[in-house]
Amino acid sequence: MATTAGTRAVLKNHHASASKVREVLDLIRGKDIITARDILVYTERGAAQPVLKLLASAVANAENNDSIPADELFVSACWADEGITMKRFRPRARGRAGAIRKRTSHITIVVSRMEPERLVEVARKRSADETRRAARRAARVRRSLGDEATETALVEAEPVEAETVETPLVETAEVVETAEVVETAEVVETAEVVESPETTEAVEAEATEATEAPVAEAEESAEPAGEDSEGSEKN
Repeated sequence: MATTAGTRAVLKNHHASASKVREVLDLIRGKDIITARDILVYTERGAAQPVLKLLASAVANAENNDSIPADELFVSACWADEGITMKRFRPRARGRAGAIRKRTSHITIVVSRMEPERLVEVARKRSADETRRAARRAARVRRSLGDEATETALVEAEPVEAETVETPLVETAEVVETAEVVETAEVVETAEVVESPETTEAVEAEATEATEAPVAEAEESAEPAGEDSEGSEKN
């Protein structure tokens, strides 16, 4: 690893174990610079950020010292060596001391120029990716514009439908209520008109019976008196 050709950048005494850093370095080994950057940006491990900064330093060294464009570079080699281990202690039960080992590591990234065949392949892949990305972006824009146009049409159409539909419903309700009230009033008046003659006839019948009853009683009481008077006269 020490004799690998290319431009390098070294980070010494990084406060992380070499085993944790190696897991991140394995993701970018052999990748071109753009792909390696994308991988490190979306990696959630803690060692991804220092490795990303170290990669940017190696690319800057290649551009400034060796005059190599960043688009033609790839990660030719990367490794992590163990650094010093700082020993600390924590008090434990029964007067004992618990050992704490703070690991460090030395990280090295080497970038080199890609071969012409690989440059052509990477350029073709990038152009295809950009074309697909532009097509997806255009499709999203068309969908968003279509959705906005649909929403605008719906918003503009809603008040018109409310005016044309709700107003007749209110008028119809008022007319129906008025008709019901009128019919109820007519029924009440008709009931009163029909019931008043019956009550009048009943009252007249009662009055007639009341007048006829005394007359009949008077006649009945008068007939026996006449007979007695006639018998007395004969005597």
